[in-house]
Amino acid sequence: MRCIAGAAAAAWLLAAAVCASDARAARPFVTDDARLTTAGSCQVESWSRIYPSSREVWALPACNPGGNFEVTAGGGLARPDATSSSSDYILQGKTLFRSLAPGGWGMGLAFGRVLHPEVNPGPNLLGNTYAYVPVSISLLDDRLITHVNFGWLKDRATREDRATWGVGAELRLDERWLGIAEVFGDSRNKPYTQFGTRFSLLSDFQIDATLGAQFGASGVNRWLSLGLRYIPDKFW
Repeated sequence: MRCIAGAAAAAWLLAAAVCASDARAARPFVTDDARLTTAGSCQVESWSRIYPSSREVWALPACNPGGNFEVTAGGGLARPDATSSSSDYILQGKTLFRSLAPGGWGMGLAFGRVLHPEVNPGPNLLGNTYAYVPVSISLLDDRLITHVNFGWLKDRATREDRATWGVGAELRLDERWLGIAEVFGDSRNKPYTQFGTRFSLLSDFQIDATLGAQFGASGVNRWLSLGLRYIPDKFW
């Protein structure tokens, strides 16, 4: 799924930890999938989240040098309206125990660390360590793919251990359009949801947009997300 004062900090923290990102899942998911970047290639996912009182910008490159291990390293910048901006950095590794195939299912393991080097107030000041298991299931001749995550998060600022989870679905509408919906959360906070779409501009470029919110929360925890994904077939 990164230091915003007030209620928006919870959404920032959860997005950073469950996913890395959108590092974990193909944009715009927070719930990760049991897939990797193509072997011998890299990809870059970038996006902005717009809250009522803050803005985030992220860029997360990921590479798969050997075939079954993907490394993601990137970062983001948050600009709350009422306080100074802050930076976060993510380092994550991911591997698969079973590859997702049409009509089948896949499972993997991801683990990482979110670093918050700047001294700013907020619940995620000191950084977080996380791990989770993504499971993906292909249905309806690959038109519908569901994703389920179960994981763990160590919040160093509060010294809390949290269970994390996510359930998502991607529905292929045609050759270019994909519908997105998911619910995700942890054991300490009310869950979050988002829905939207992804569009393939070219074989290597995708754009996406989602609307999201926390269940039962005030408007400060609602967001609009816009993203761009570059996924070349081969780098080497």
